[in-house]
Amino acid sequence: MKLIKGEFKTRLDLMFARSLRAGFPSSAEDYLGESLDFNRDLIRHPEATFYGQVEGDSMIDAAICDGDIVVIDRSVDAEDGDVVVAYIDKEYTVKFLDLTHRKEGWIELRPANKRFSPFRIDESSNFRVWGVVVYTIKAWK
Repeated sequence: MKLIKGEFKTRLDLMFARSLRAGFPSSAEDYLGESLDFNRDLIRHPEATFYGQVEGDSMIDAAICDGDIVVIDRSVDAEDGDVVVAYIDKEYTVKFLDLTHRKEGWIELRPANKRFSPFRIDESSNFRVWGVVVYTIKAWK
């Protein structure tokens, strides 16, 4: 995973003032609304927010695919079930955080692809939660 610090430079016009429906469009909604500013709308803690480009397919069943951009907030406390960027054995990885075995002395980083095994983390592991994934940006073409 490549980590990138920065901010978006462009605002985009929102196509609809209300939610975008996945059914048949209404002609009454065919107008531009306000602008979408990724810095304002996606980033709560600018100094603690980074972007990372996903490499690999260990999270495809969570719709996080190779080439997607994840928005990572390092100031958010990770909770059980969160998608996190973890630093383990000198590498970054995106996985679900599973804290259900914390009282037993270990936790897991779980992939979202049956072809991959979870990482079991105990006190001897070189591990830390680097940040929490708060958004995913995906390219369709």
